[in-house]
Amino acid sequence: MSFSGAKLILFLGADLLVLRRDHTPGIPWPGFLDFPGGGREGAETPEACALRETCEEVGLVVPDAALVWRHQHGDNWFFAAHLPGATVSKVRFGGEGEGWLLMRPEEFAARDDAIPHFRDILRLYLAQG
Repeated sequence: MSFSGAKLILFLGADLLVLRRDHTPGIPWPGFLDFPGGGREGAETPEACALRETCEEVGLVVPDAALVWRHQHGDNWFFAAHLPGATVSKVRFGGEGEGWLLMRPEEFAARDDAIPHFRDILRLYLAQG
């Protein structure tokens, strides 16, 4: 299967866990709100990529069984998972980006500083969920 990366729409209770992208030269969407995830390594599956990157970026080990939605957009995969709200106490920022925050999914979908096509993918998930 050919793909370049994967992202996880991760709910902790009713809130969405998002990252603020950094301003590294050449990075796409500098300073924008992002989902955990990133580039594929080796021959990993889209699921393994999203879960590995989430663990690296926010320290959460999300079980594969928690993935409740899958969507391919271009050469990237998007997944959704829901964990209990208390999981927020286990978040450990991995240092990629400027930080993390929680927000209602409707807020992310309406924010001008969220990656535009990620807003659309979130809206698609919410409409299908």
